[in-house]
Amino acid sequence: MPKFTYTAKDKTGRTMKGEIEAADKKAALDALREREMLILKLEKAGKGMAIFSTPVGSGKVKVSMEELVVFTRQMATMTAAGITIVGSIDTLADQTSNPGFNRTLLDMRDAVNTGASLSEAMEKHVKIFSEYFVNMVKAGESSGTLDDVLERVASYMEKTNALQKKIQSALIYPSVVTFMAIAITLFMILKVVPVFKDIFSGFGADLPIPTQILITISETMQRYFGFCIMGAVGFVLFIKWYIVTPGGKLKIDELKLQLPVFGPLFKKVAVSKFTRTLSTLVKSGVPILGALEIVAKTSGNVAVEKSITNVKNSVREGESIATPMEKSGIFPPLVTRMVAVGEQSGELEKMLSKIADFYDEQVDASVDGLTSLIEPLVIAFLGIVIGGVVVCMFLPIFKMSSLINM
Repeated sequence: MPKFTYTAKDKTGRTMKGEIEAADKKAALDALREREMLILKLEKAGKGMAIFSTPVGSGKVKVSMEELVVFTRQMATMTAAGITIVGSIDTLADQTSNPGFNRTLLDMRDAVNTGASLSEAMEKHVKIFSEYFVNMVKAGESSGTLDDVLERVASYMEKTNALQKKIQSALIYPSVVTFMAIAITLFMILKVVPVFKDIFSGFGADLPIPTQILITISETMQRYFGFCIMGAVGFVLFIKWYIVTPGGKLKIDELKLQLPVFGPLFKKVAVSKFTRTLSTLVKSGVPILGALEIVAKTSGNVAVEKSITNVKNSVREGESIATPMEKSGIFPPLVTRMVAVGEQSGELEKMLSKIADFYDEQVDASVDGLTSLIEPLVIAFLGIVIGGVVVCMFLPIFKMSSLINM
């Protein structure tokens, strides 16, 4: 039977080291728990293999938002029912069909078994549990309202996920149509225009200027098609490199907020996310400076993050939240005034929640309006681009027919 060395604390708090024989690590854990010991470390004797390996969350474990919401809701229900954290995690690990998430939950269960808190166990898996999630759980543990906090986290994630899906669905249609328009245009320039060029060469007359330009573009693209592809790929790679640099990402995110059609929508999404996250954190007892730091990191936009960081620095120096928010230029007057009222009345989280609800409705209306606006814009784009190519190709024929009629 294999032997395991352990480090543990007994009922009096003394740290003890020893060796135990057991069939496996789980059996060794169970045997030590029966002695009412708090296990700090357990290794297989002679091999130096710790019971807790590298955090699963640091690998390529993929957990969908839906899976995380279900886990959080069920965890809240089981905690409210008085089931232990270890028992709850163990049950949820058995229920999940995601092997990576199952390993993560089992690792968390073992960590809690050895004396770690739930938030400490989650911190090992940063790819799955965000800083926001971990800090909310910490607040729930310190205030004794973990079940309520988990419910709030689940509601927050559901609303955030629904918002992201609405925006993505609004952008799919124009993206697909634009791609198809570009593909059709390239096909016409590379394959159709050369056929008409051979026909036009037998006319023995000067072609209209638009047709000459189109034929020149076609010849250039045919001759340098490989270089065009390399240039396009190089441009995409440059953009990808640029947006991961601090200055580039800031410029791109600032540009997003200033776009003529999508800019107002992105700004409303940023305000909704900011107010919803800050409201949930403040309501759960997270200190305002810590809450603002978390909100800044989870904003998803560097320009918004910079503004929130400035707000946090101003609050640290004794200012109210509303004043630096107003100076940032990101937050509309309605938001800053309602935040000011919330600070004065001592009901900041309620005001933030109302703002978030209002802007969620505004985002819904904007997405619906954007969807109805995009369709005619895409049709106009198709008409101008593809219709322009067709007209340029048929201009010589129109010109020839008019000369014949004369």
